[in-house]
Amino acid sequence: MPSNQPLNVSDGLLKLLGTRTFVYFENRIPDDAVVVVVSNHRSFMDPMMLMVGLGHSLRTACHHYMGEIPGLREAVHLLGCFPLANPSQRGISFLQQGKRLLQAREWIAIFPEGGKPVLELTPPDQMHPFHEGFAHLLLRANLSNLVVLPVAIASLQESISHTFPIKFLHWLDPSEELFNQWHRHPMVIYHRVNVLIGRPYWITPQLRQHYRGRRCQQGVRELTDYCQQEIQHLLASGCR
Repeated sequence: MPSNQPLNVSDGLLKLLGTRTFVYFENRIPDDAVVVVVSNHRSFMDPMMLMVGLGHSLRTACHHYMGEIPGLREAVHLLGCFPLANPSQRGISFLQQGKRLLQAREWIAIFPEGGKPVLELTPPDQMHPFHEGFAHLLLRANLSNLVVLPVAIASLQESISHTFPIKFLHWLDPSEELFNQWHRHPMVIYHRVNVLIGRPYWITPQLRQHYRGRRCQQGVRELTDYCQQEIQHLLASGCR
């Protein structure tokens, strides 16, 4: 059975930071389902925001280097994160790890924008294009009652500090192109945030059947577009 530890740790940390969280459309959270949460991403706080907003522990995909640094490795473990493999094995590893967690009926959180908006900070109401890996995971997982839940994290009040040069991370992972820059890593602390839950998208046997056929790429694109458009729509109202 999934542990409540990541949720409890997240709740405690947000209280310590004094973050005020407002949750909308909670009635859209599915009952008795295996859930993949998809969200926008601007801050290290985002996994915590999702867990507290949904009232459920999540296993969050995070960057490879986070599992390599003593101290940070233990911290992300407490928050339920699972570090991805290095870039050469990342795609296969993500699918294997994700399917294993879903089969154990764990809820997973994925940030399809990747790390770019965290390093090259975007305004709260904007997003980068989504990568499609999460859609492949959903359509390959052979599970009943599987659903993707788009969630928008809409910052209303925040503070931003600029910490260490991003190039320092390049020494930990030379294969990551995003780390090959010298400007300082922005750190976003949320003070007031809306968490808006989107309309769930159920993964039906018909969708999985199309994934195995000629419409494979079309199904992946439709699922990816649905999640991005749903979150963008929620951000447009939630950031006001």
